[in-house]
Order: sequence, then structure tokens, then C-alpha cells
Amino acid sequence: MNRHLRALLGVTAAAVIATTLASPAQAATGGRPFLFTYTFAGHLKVAGGNFTVGGRVFVSVKHSNGVSAFGKWAVARTHPVTPGGAVYVDTPLASPCNGSRNGYAEAYDAVTRTWSARLPVTVCRRID
Repeated sequence: MNRHLRALLGVTAAAVIATTLASPAQAATGGRPFLFTYTFAGHLKVAGGNFTVGGRVFVSVKHSNGVSAFGKWAVARTHPVTPGGAVYVDTPLASPCNGSRNGYAEAYDAVTRTWSARLPVTVCRRID
């Protein structure tokens, strides 16, 4: 009986290790990177979490056809509200504005080589 129990525990431990190694983004930050947006001082702000703390993150806003409207590298830091490594990026895009969601925001965690899901946004004129 003890031999079977030890074998079962060994297989279970190996499965846990294999799952962790197969998913570095989740192991490093606790889940898939995510984004959200908000407006402050008439600008579109893009923020997100579950990135690698201290790692570089590329945040971009693109039109629906894939043409870039904005892109910037940021360093993910701890934040009391946002889980994992958090980024908060100010864009030169006006917000709010009229119109439908004609673009998307996404972010790339360079450490884990993981993209966030695309977040639909309304891309407005630049305020430079």
C-alpha cells in the first residue's frame, strides 16, 4: 500500500511541476495578462496587470486595420490594487470621443513572451 501511495504522490508532484513549467506567464504572475482603459485629463489611459514584476511591457493601441496609433515600453511594478506586475500608460489619444470601437489595445510581456488579450477601444485624434 505504501509503495502505491508514494508512486501516486510522485506522479502528482511531477504533473504539478510540468504544468508550472508549461505556463511561465501564469507561474510568474498568477494569470494571463489583462488590460483596461480609463480617461483622465482628456487622455486615454491604458493599464493592466498580471505582467512580470520588474519586466518590460510594450503597450500599444492600434486601429482595427492593425495600423499603430500609439506604442510605448513600460516597466511593470507592484500595485496595491492591480494583481501581478501592473502598468499604467498615458497615451496622446483624446478620450472620451464619439464613435464606435474602431481599434484595440494590447500589451506584450517581454519576459514571458506573452500577449494580453486584445481590448476593443475607440481610437480618437492625437493630442500632442
